[in-house]
Amino acid sequence: MQEFRPSSFKLLPDVVKNILIICALAFFADMVFAPRFNFSVNNYFGLHIPASPQFHWWQFITYLFLHGSWTHIIFNMLAFWMFGNTLENLWGPKRFLIYFLVTGIGAGLIQTGITSYSFNKTFEQAQAYLNDPTPDGFSIFVKENSHSDLWHPEQAEQFNNFKDAYYKEPNNPSLIAETKQWVSETANDKMNSVTVGASGAVFGILLAFGMLFPNTIIYLYFAIPIKAKYFVILYGLLEIYLGIQNNPANNVEHFAHLGGMLLVLYSLKFGTKGAILLLITFAPCEFFRTRP
Repeated sequence: MQEFRPSSFKLLPDVVKNILIICALAFFADMVFAPRFNFSVNNYFGLHIPASPQFHWWQFITYLFLHGSWTHIIFNMLAFWMFGNTLENLWGPKRFLIYFLVTGIGAGLIQTGITSYSFNKTFEQAQAYLNDPTPDGFSIFVKENSHSDLWHPEQAEQFNNFKDAYYKEPNNPSLIAETKQWVSETANDKMNSVTVGASGAVFGILLAFGMLFPNTIIYLYFAIPIKAKYFVILYGLLEIYLGIQNNPANNVEHFAHLGGMLLVLYSLKFGTKGAILLLITFAPCEFFRTRP
């Protein structure tokens, strides 16, 4: 039975090492530039949906090297280091880099498609309410677009008091203006939401490793043995859980993970060129998506 132990940092292949360094530099750059210069690296280079005025085509690449928190970058880079090392040594730097980019871009495309669909639904609901504001319409919009089930008790109580007042005075201009502003800001926030992280590509690497070396023994904390196929499943579930918990206001990040895995299955079956052709075929659906 094969055994796999993570090698030291000095023995890392070039692509893995350089991507780790780029991700670390980008993470610290955002920490420095955001508070000191009022410039968010994550917001400018992170992935926006095409409907957003902040969208740029190159964000499908740059978003891969950005992360939103210490937990996010540590878990992503730990998995990338452990499994990417073996895959690059097996495939060589060129094929591994192409594989990383293809799975990451594919994950971004799927993530963008799902997020765009969600935003279009929110936009239609917002327009309907702005054209015909009613207490029932406002309550429905809040329920479907604000994750009100995750509010703190005080926040929920304030909203309930406001809603009761609105039901009592449905034609109150002040209340109507306040609800319209809230609805518009919610739709605008969703339009300008940003996706960051190498999660889609990392999940692709995890799945590829599990498929190529399913019975390889990995030592968790260099002491606890576990087969790669089981580790990949457990690690995947943990990543999805953390992704949802880190940002409850935008819990569709797991579609990026799914996108990376789907690209892996496709590339392993039809080759990397086949996966690239698939991206070229469907990418225009994102680039030329009309704004609502």
